[in-house]
Amino acid sequence: MPVNKDQISGEVLYQRDQWQKGGLGRAYWAYRDRVVLSLLDERDTQVVDLGCGEGITLQKMVKMLPASEVLGIDCIQENINICLKHNLPARQGDIYVLDLAEDSVDAVVLIEVIEHLERPEMVVNEIHRVLKPGGKLVLVYPNDAIFKIARIATLRFKEAAYDAGHLKQWMPREIETLLKEKGFDVVSTKCLPFLFWSVSLHGVTFARKI
Repeated sequence: MPVNKDQISGEVLYQRDQWQKGGLGRAYWAYRDRVVLSLLDERDTQVVDLGCGEGITLQKMVKMLPASEVLGIDCIQENINICLKHNLPARQGDIYVLDLAEDSVDAVVLIEVIEHLERPEMVVNEIHRVLKPGGKLVLVYPNDAIFKIARIATLRFKEAAYDAGHLKQWMPREIETLLKEKGFDVVSTKCLPFLFWSVSLHGVTFARKI
């Protein structure tokens, strides 16, 4: 899919094409995913990758948790087609109204999605609804300014100029405040790859449903 789902002109950037380029970008992507996956374990028998995109992280999740029921959900059919082509469990769905039962999921992973949302509070409410008590939410969000600098520094000028379609630059404290307001206990926030948000590419916030 386009990295920006609302793109209507110009060259489209696809996630798997970016992954295939390798280099520092792929190495960092793998590192980010290792951090995310380290927050899951075999006790998470029902796991949802919400906004799964083309399924790169979903693929790793399925491999890591072979005994669990892992599901990718995305609003774009093209993404689902790509996931299915790679034999991944994925289906199209509305992120604002999840077709999942209340208190049915052990863990939800939301990777680089919240910055695209017009109604993020509604999505967090839905995640809270479908999670079991004590269920996990792993939320990943980018630091756009540092991403642009990093892409220019690594000569990825096309990616640096690309409109990713982000509606809001989230800060770690804002994420933590939102989750607490919506009934989550924030366990930890980690900035990647450095200790401080001001020089990092991502924030990873881990929370549990109260």
